[in-house]
Amino acid sequence: MTQNSDIPIIRPAAVTPDWLTKVLRRAGHEVTVADMTAKRVGTGQVGESVRFTMNYKGDAKGAPATIVGKFPSSDDESRATGVNYGNYIREVNFYHQIAPNALITTPICLHADVDPETSEFVLMMEDLAPAEQGDQMKGLSLHQTKLALTEAAKLHASHWGDMRIDDMAWVSATKNAPGTMSQELMTGFWAAFCDRYGDRIPADCIEIGEAISRNYEFYTHGYEAPRCLIHMDFRPDNMMFGTPAGGYPLAVVDWQSLGFGSGMSDVSYFLSGALKREERRLHERALLEEYHAKLLELGVKDYSFDQVWSGYAHYSFSLFIMAFVASMIVERTPRGDDMFFAMLRGGADHVLDVDALSRFPK
Repeated sequence: MTQNSDIPIIRPAAVTPDWLTKVLRRAGHEVTVADMTAKRVGTGQVGESVRFTMNYKGDAKGAPATIVGKFPSSDDESRATGVNYGNYIREVNFYHQIAPNALITTPICLHADVDPETSEFVLMMEDLAPAEQGDQMKGLSLHQTKLALTEAAKLHASHWGDMRIDDMAWVSATKNAPGTMSQELMTGFWAAFCDRYGDRIPADCIEIGEAISRNYEFYTHGYEAPRCLIHMDFRPDNMMFGTPAGGYPLAVVDWQSLGFGSGMSDVSYFLSGALKREERRLHERALLEEYHAKLLELGVKDYSFDQVWSGYAHYSFSLFIMAFVASMIVERTPRGDDMFFAMLRGGADHVLDVDALSRFPK
């Protein structure tokens, strides 16, 4: 049973003015959509995002001119990833159950529904334009990076040490969630990545990949800290930054991987790819100090800066891992390959700069 059975879950091609009218009225807009156009937006691979531009019959009464819908990927491999890993169910549940109290800025959700048996879903959201999407391959400015770390601190502080989250089986890495990545699986993903990309993989990345595939259990359990809500894919492509024309300073999107774990996994993952190497090295300590200060301001206690730095070094592998694992489970595209190698390079540089390989047991 879906949560809104009177508004059927459909794919983008089936969206009609009548269907949009029901969605908008359910969200409190007493309007009638006369006609609409649709255009795909964003660069997501596991989900497909579409902007709907609407004309209304009569007075629009403040209803939005555009909204963005998110749907399962049209690619079979990417869609299977979304189903098998619970991504689609997780994102809908985030907007229904978590977003109102998560402190972090997200788009306003107008309608969200999912079939728990098939994972077919639909998510209709506020259009964040004229905000602009970040770009993993271009990186961010220092100002944008600070905005992102402030939002990360808000998310992490919102449910810091809140063990009630551990009872939510749909949240990744909770006690009743489906099994997480094993060392055997990690080794298999790394081997498959090497088979596919061969000589394109730099020698220092080979060394890091071999090390993480041998020590994944230590990576998973080797850092002790309070648990909190984590985005688990906290990177520029999942951020919408305001422009002089408008928009929130920053809104974070794509909640398909929401988890319960160490906030430093988000922070380290993000900084591995948000800044160019020299800029990261120059500013990372000050950025982490600002993140830590925001946690304390929001009520987090008994978490020292030394713990922040230790977690930052420990999770420096996170972007590197995501690069080779994600590349094996979504549709392969030229942009995707370039993005994953940019992530791999940024992650490798981070690992080397903080000497993270030395943390593994001898």
